[in-house]
Amino acid sequence: MAKNCQSCGMPLSKDPQAGGTEADGSHSTTYCSLCYDQGAFRHTGVSVDEFQAECVAALQRSGMPKFMAWMFTRGIPKLDRWRG
Repeated sequence: MAKNCQSCGMPLSKDPQAGGTEADGSHSTTYCSLCYDQGAFRHTGVSVDEFQAECVAALQRSGMPKFMAWMFTRGIPKLDRWRG
């Protein structure tokens, strides 16, 4: 099991739904519920740069300073989803 979502980098232990779901309804051990549902990614048709910018914006909306949000998301391009 991955320790962090391989799409956004969020620690899977912080996912309130304990991970996304596969097509058969089982929990994903690779992706969080914010990124993955019913065997498919929620954010499709976006580049890694666009996705990273959206993650920064979401963290800022939750009250995190922009620099800290960027620090938390800077590893996104190295995650499995985006390396393929």
